[in-house]
Amino acid sequence: MSGEATGTTSHDTEHDPYDQVFVLLGWAWDVARAARAAARHPVTRANVHQIGALGPLIRIDPDYARTVDLSRPLLAVPLPDVGTPIVIDGWHRIHKAKQTGVAELPVVILSADDERACRLMGGGIERRW
Repeated sequence: MSGEATGTTSHDTEHDPYDQVFVLLGWAWDVARAARAAARHPVTRANVHQIGALGPLIRIDPDYARTVDLSRPLLAVPLPDVGTPIVIDGWHRIHKAKQTGVAELPVVILSADDERACRLMGGGIERRW
């Protein structure tokens, strides 16, 4: 699933939860590739309100959000000249955390090299999918 102006991901539970593309404002990332790269990075904790600052741009299914597992780490990527990493997987978890008063969530932040390897378009890269 993709969108041009609004961050979107699929959440079909019959498929691999990482079998998706995250699209935000002309940028896109292969979440499956990012999940594989995440295995090389530590799980840390992130403040939900800080890492979820782009939340108003993201489409959320509230019914699905109620079912998500808050112990599963978010996936985030660094972008040049952006201070806070961009979440590419976990927006329903962020929504649930905000709704239930959870202040921090586990997160894996990819390296710049891994971010570039899983980026499909944006930042000077033409669409590759």
